[in-house]
Amino acid sequence: MPVFFQQQINETTRLGIWKIEETEEFFKSNVPQHRDVTHPHKRLQHLAGRFLLQFLFPGFPYELIQIAETRKPFLPNEEYHFSISHCGDYAGAIVSKSQRVGVDVELMRPLVRQLVPKFLSDKEKALLYPDTILEQSTLFWSAKEAVFKWYGEGKVDFREHIHLLKQHEGTETIDCFFAKTKTDLTIHYRYFDHLTLAWVVS
Repeated sequence: MPVFFQQQINETTRLGIWKIEETEEFFKSNVPQHRDVTHPHKRLQHLAGRFLLQFLFPGFPYELIQIAETRKPFLPNEEYHFSISHCGDYAGAIVSKSQRVGVDVELMRPLVRQLVPKFLSDKEKALLYPDTILEQSTLFWSAKEAVFKWYGEGKVDFREHIHLLKQHEGTETIDCFFAKTKTDLTIHYRYFDHLTLAWVVS
């Protein structure tokens, strides 16, 4: 069973990454497909993400998932709060019975360095170390994606609304201020060899 990473965040919140090695038929025999996804690999990611929800919380009612106008998946009765992310051959998910959550997984790709001016302010760029720019740039993008998904209402400018204040390597956390709701957040993260993971629980 290809569980790449799994963590019990607290009594009501669980997080996991699934390395996708199964066929589409495997996932379709376990979870329904909720929307038309024509690209085969994206369809596989879509199915794997929903499979992971029930792996983390057996009994998760994935058949009730709806998609908001902002494209955020949700349950109408909010029995669970959840967030899903896909990247390459990986699907990540976080599920909580009590708190709003957001998660993002990203593969480390050189392209992210070219995008830095679009999503990081000058103060945030000053947090980057010359010898770890690729890793940190990927992480900071992932961190802001996790906040975006945690918020879930759309219309977020990554530079203007999501302010990364300080990275704490010892605790693997990032202090964040979300300007749209004037909320202080703690973003948690993990580095893997070729992958970054970031999540928010609040």
